[in-house]
Amino acid sequence: MITTVRAAVSAVMLLGFYVVCLGIVAGLGALSAYLWQEHLGVAAAKLSYVTLAVGAAVLLALWRVIRARPEPMPGLQVTEAQAPHLWQMVRELAGLANTRTPDEIRLIPIVNAAVTEDSRLLGLIGGQRRLYLGIPLVQGLTVAQLRSVLAHELGHYSRNHTRLGEIAYRGQEAVLGTVRQLSGNFVGWLLMQYAKVYALVTAAVSRRQELEADELSVRVAGRATAQATLRELPVIDLAWAFYEQRYIDPGWEAGYAPTAAGFFGGFGAMLAARPAELASLRGAAPPTKQSRWDSHPSIAARVMAMDRMPDPAPAVDPRPATILIPMFDRASEAVAAQSVKFEQRTQLPWEQFGATSLLIQEQRVADQIYRAAARLNGSAGGGLAGVLALVEAGRLGDLAAEFFPRATRYEATHRFAEPMTLLLRVAAVRSGAATWRHTWNGPAMLVGRDGRELDLSDIVVLAMAPETVGHARQRLAALGIDVAAAVVVDQVATAHGGDIIGGLANVQFNGLPHDLLILDNGLILTACPKSTDGGRARLMQFAQSAPTPELARGNIFLPYEEVQSASVVKTSPIRIELLMRNGQTLRIFETWTGDRLTKNSSDVLREAIKPFLSAPADR
Repeated sequence: MITTVRAAVSAVMLLGFYVVCLGIVAGLGALSAYLWQEHLGVAAAKLSYVTLAVGAAVLLALWRVIRARPEPMPGLQVTEAQAPHLWQMVRELAGLANTRTPDEIRLIPIVNAAVTEDSRLLGLIGGQRRLYLGIPLVQGLTVAQLRSVLAHELGHYSRNHTRLGEIAYRGQEAVLGTVRQLSGNFVGWLLMQYAKVYALVTAAVSRRQELEADELSVRVAGRATAQATLRELPVIDLAWAFYEQRYIDPGWEAGYAPTAAGFFGGFGAMLAARPAELASLRGAAPPTKQSRWDSHPSIAARVMAMDRMPDPAPAVDPRPATILIPMFDRASEAVAAQSVKFEQRTQLPWEQFGATSLLIQEQRVADQIYRAAARLNGSAGGGLAGVLALVEAGRLGDLAAEFFPRATRYEATHRFAEPMTLLLRVAAVRSGAATWRHTWNGPAMLVGRDGRELDLSDIVVLAMAPETVGHARQRLAALGIDVAAAVVVDQVATAHGGDIIGGLANVQFNGLPHDLLILDNGLILTACPKSTDGGRARLMQFAQSAPTPELARGNIFLPYEEVQSASVVKTSPIRIELLMRNGQTLRIFETWTGDRLTKNSSDVLREAIKPFLSAPADR
């Protein structure tokens, strides 16, 4: 009965959307006819055009809804012969849930588990059922916890939640498709309000469904295991994000990748090597953040709801969930090969990939220092030899001030010890005197030819003072580190390693309209229409259209290191002037009607140029 009512609500809201649309079309049509009768030709023609546009958008959206079918998620199908224990568990849980067993189980490359059903006749007749399991999720759970997850997902089947999936999918496509067609006018705005109501109702129903599915999870796995599993999900999410950011991304954007076997294998190795950090994450309070737009209740709310559910307290199986899939490593490799977009990247074993990625990261930082040293030396190239020449000339403070602009000269000079250490590490690797040893439980270790950790701290101290820099060169040569081998690779600054931290649409860049993305290492500008409609959506689409370095290469990129000074002409809307090192003056003026990527994007821009607004008094 509850499912029937919910299906009726979804169907009625979808029908109501078209009733509203057709009502608007009819109203506009009647008003157009009246204007024609009153011989108001210009106004009648304009309104008739709007009526036709609205009617066409509604018909197009309806046609798309009729044809729409959610595509199955890509992944590796696991047969019963390949994973008999997993299928046995799923069949057992389906029996306990009094529901039909899924027709397929697929392994997917994300931290998620889900079920779908290709239902027919607006969800009245069931269809093909699929159960999706994310490789990283299986790697992070125990058998008991995976049992809890499976019970939750099958609980959606037992309550017929998936039957509504097609209605929800089609309804969402209908509403959003029509609104997109009519964006930028009053009719589009009016239908957007309906779309918001539809989204709120759908989200509320979805949250209730999650709590209902949790009931089977507690009944099958026990309250303690079900609650521990819920707490584990954000831990695995954070661990996967850390793994991608720390281990994958640096080499990935430079054209390298781990092998297909190592892509998920590395995550499993990292989980095994960092038990203390994972335990610390588990000890934190469950997330409480929840919006009325969310399709899931917060973890804290779900854990609290489980406290009110009966607890059978069954036996707990603490073995890793990966044992349910024989030859899990080969299955993970197949999923990576099939689903991860390696493209033309050079695939390397983890030891090589880790060392290559770290060298690329450090070389980019070194290049920035080398370019600054070259400017001070008045030379075209740059390298460690140029940096040491500045030290010998007593000008290390000038170089350090480039990287610590808010510090005094004395403070900047002493803080340059860390950059100098990096420069010597890069020189050691470039000379073949050292290499990086990859580890999963901490930072990589720099080791010399003898395989022992290479400590350069004493040489760093020598390299920081004019009277001892010569001694530093001798010590480096004794270790086989060739100063001349440490040279700049990128003569021009790039956006590699830059994160997008804000954005402004329709700024005036030297008098012409541009969209602006604010990075933590520079600004990207791209030409845009004069109209300010849809500015935020355009910014988001632009930001997601390619990796940051590619966006910078294909558009105007202003690296902060090329900024000599800056001034704020006006604070609201923000207007700034940048004096570049090549003598150009660039003006970026925010418009009153322009959109922002985030509410505080103007403040983010002001903070980004803050180091260039003024200099410390003793510089």
